[in-house]
Amino acid sequence: VAHPGVSVEVMMDNTFIDVTAGGFDAGGRYEESLARDTIAVPIGPRRQRFVAAAAPAYLAARGTPRHPEELSGHELLGHRFESGKVGVFEFEKNGRILRIPPRGQLLTSSHDLKTRSAINGLGIIYTFEEFLREPLADGRLVPILEDWWQHFDGPYLYYHGRHHMPLPLRAFVD
Repeated sequence: VAHPGVSVEVMMDNTFIDVTAGGFDAGGRYEESLARDTIAVPIGPRRQRFVAAAAPAYLAARGTPRHPEELSGHELLGHRFESGKVGVFEFEKNGRILRIPPRGQLLTSSHDLKTRSAINGLGIIYTFEEFLREPLADGRLVPILEDWWQHFDGPYLYYHGRHHMPLPLRAFVD
């Protein structure tokens, strides 16, 4: 409304592209994935975390793990990124990091399918807390291993500082 001549195009892609070469003015990434020659502006929640959860029926049938190492006997609902890489369950406590590769009957690039599968009792999900807010709040999913959940800084809007900043991007950043 403040800039009626400016339009925004949002493209969702989980691969790492050069936004300038792709024809975009800016992109969104987490700090560990930012290139050194970019300018980054914090967006979204400043602190985020990954959470592990499962349906009450799953935990009743299979038991509730008390330590990440106990996940080896469980169905872990895995996530495959568009790049082909499979995400790991990464837990952290007192400076110790444990990375558990997902083992189970479901590997998907769909967060919705993974969440529905967890709610339906097919295994343990590990994803952004924001994605599970409702099923955790209403009890369809139960949090597990809470003292091992990994916290991290939220995302950044980034753009290359070596180029002249287009006025619409300047307005968007401001």
